[in-house]
Amino acid sequence: MNEDKLAVLIDADNIPYANVKEMLEEIAKNGTPTIKRIYADWTKPTVSGWKNVLLENAITPIQQYSYTTGKNSSDSAMIIDAMDILYSGKVNGFCIVSSDSDFTRLATRLREAGMTVIGFGEKKTPLPFISACDKFIYIEILKAPILENVETVKANAKNKKQEPLSKVDAETIRILTESVNDLADENGWTFLANLGNYILKKKPDFDPRNYGFLKLLPLIKDTKKFDIDERETGVNNIRHIYVKQK
Repeated sequence: MNEDKLAVLIDADNIPYANVKEMLEEIAKNGTPTIKRIYADWTKPTVSGWKNVLLENAITPIQQYSYTTGKNSSDSAMIIDAMDILYSGKVNGFCIVSSDSDFTRLATRLREAGMTVIGFGEKKTPLPFISACDKFIYIEILKAPILENVETVKANAKNKKQEPLSKVDAETIRILTESVNDLADENGWTFLANLGNYILKKKPDFDPRNYGFLKLLPLIKDTKKFDIDERETGVNNIRHIYVKQK
């Protein structure tokens, strides 16, 4: 998906500006952000923190006045723009940045039109919007510490008489186990690269970084529920990794 052209639409009323740089770097992993727009009533002091961020990251601000107290008027402006961009044929996918469930129907409609939809929002984002996206990334994890060495982390935690920072919950282990078994060959082995994509179809907000891991393999090793087989391909020291339920 790295060649996809993406439209990035940001709801400034429902997202903090602190992690925008990291968010755009994350978006770049999925494609090229060719359109970057952010929506708010820029006359309000509550969004003043965004102004320097817009200049630094070449994001186009769209003014939307609040005609009614208590109603987020940016929603309708974003939705109208998204549909205009969709029919322009200039992009292959959308990044909708908001923690607001009002964009659930928009995400669904864009996917119905064959667009890839990546959502970004805080962990308070309602489940319907998360489920409507192909992939959903919590902005809190973009600056979160990553645990590269599981054993070291556990040892440090034990010395401090604390729980390890990373903890894979029972529901995630269940999804991992079912997914491994769904994709397994006749010997029970599942190709790791296929596993990650398959889990995203079931759980759009699945991301190893939610548990403090940079990649899927360290997370799987941490569960101690799976065997790992690293197979040589004979090409440039590249190895294919397979997993199997114990």
